[in-house]
Amino acid sequence: MSPTEPAPDRKSIPHVDFDLDGLDADEEKHLDFYRKVAVHEDMLVPLAEHHDGPNSYYVLFDRSATCGHPGLSQVLAVYLQRDHERQTFSFEKAPLPLPAMAQSWLIHRGCPSDSLALDPELGPPPADEATRTLERRLTGDGDHYAMGYCYTSDDPDDMVTVVALRALDEEAPSPFRVLVEEVDTETWTHTLREGGFDTVGEALRWCEDRLAGEAGPLPPVRPAAAASRPASLPKAPVPRPPGRSR
Repeated sequence: MSPTEPAPDRKSIPHVDFDLDGLDADEEKHLDFYRKVAVHEDMLVPLAEHHDGPNSYYVLFDRSATCGHPGLSQVLAVYLQRDHERQTFSFEKAPLPLPAMAQSWLIHRGCPSDSLALDPELGPPPADEATRTLERRLTGDGDHYAMGYCYTSDDPDDMVTVVALRALDEEAPSPFRVLVEEVDTETWTHTLREGGFDTVGEALRWCEDRLAGEAGPLPPVRPAAAASRPASLPKAPVPRPPGRSR
């Protein structure tokens, strides 16, 4: 079972409706949308959606993401803009590792922040207030960070997502952050935690150790007064599967 699917015997899985009937004037745009979004439409679960006239905002869970592609992000943010007069549409999309990051991406494209709540019956709920607080912060200030690395493991014995971020503000405390989302399949809840690192190497090494089941506790984020100037974070390090020798 995937971490953002509903708990057993709770709710049937809904299907996403992009409402594009009649918008077929631009064949190239349709093909682009099909290849990048709708090709797995029957595997997309709408965790949250908001419609504002011709504009729609979707937080989707892609159940097919890790099929044959270990580590890929399972959450997809989609922003649709319809033009009924011209009978066409445009779209933006972003695969992201965490629902809160998808919410943030859509909010910064015009979605009202209070209109994109996740369906509480789809996926495990937050286990504690620390998780809820961090998710709210990520939803609000997700544009303050650049993502350099992520890996999603849907192993039933260790459902975990790790994300390495770099603060865009050079004066930010602990310029490199690691987010860790863990799903407890027995209680059907999830936790989200954040750690702070001084260098990109330390952040990526902790992610690698966590995926191998060897990581220690996350170091706390340092106070702002102790912040140092960050170095560059590689844009897309190749994920190293759990258990691979160094």
